[in-house]
Amino acid sequence: MSEELVLTVDGAVERSLRLTRADLDALPESARVEDVSRFQPKRQGDGVTLEAILEQAGVHPEANYVTLHADRDDFHVSVPLPPVREQGIVVYRLGTQQLDSQHGGPVRFLIKDPTACHTGELDECANVKYLSRIELTTRRGRDTRPASEAEHAALHQAQASSPAVGE
Repeated sequence: MSEELVLTVDGAVERSLRLTRADLDALPESARVEDVSRFQPKRQGDGVTLEAILEQAGVHPEANYVTLHADRDDFHVSVPLPPVREQGIVVYRLGTQQLDSQHGGPVRFLIKDPTACHTGELDECANVKYLSRIELTTRRGRDTRPASEAEHAALHQAQASSPAVGE
C-alpha cells in the first residue's frame, strides 16, 4: 500500500519526481511535520515540508509560482512560490495509516500560517485536498478557485456530496 501514493513534482525543476509514501517517509527527520492540527485546528494528519520536497526536485531560480493540482476533482490553485515555500506542508499520513479521503487524502496541501505569507493570493482554497501534482512555473499557472462566495459554497457542496475515490 505504501507504494501506491504518487505525488508528481514537475515543471521548472532540475528533477521531476514521482513520490510514493515510502519516498516521503524517507525524507529527513527535519522535514517531518507531526500533527498539523497545531497549525490548522480543523485539520488532522502528519506530513513533510514543501521545502524538503522542493530540495529533492531542485527548483530552477526563475520559478515564481507553485500550481497545486487535484486531479480527482479537477481543482487547481496557483500561488506565488516565495511566500508559501516555507509555510507549505504536504500531509499524507494520519498516524500510521495513509491520509484518507475524508481528511483530503491521500495527499493534502496545507499552509501553516497564511498570514505569514503576506500575499492576497492565498485563501482557504489554497489548502488543496486530493493533491496529485505540484508544478513549478515562471508565471501563474492554472487556477480554478471560485471567484465568489456562491461559487465557493457550490464547490464545497459538490465535494461533500461526491463519493470518495476507492470507497
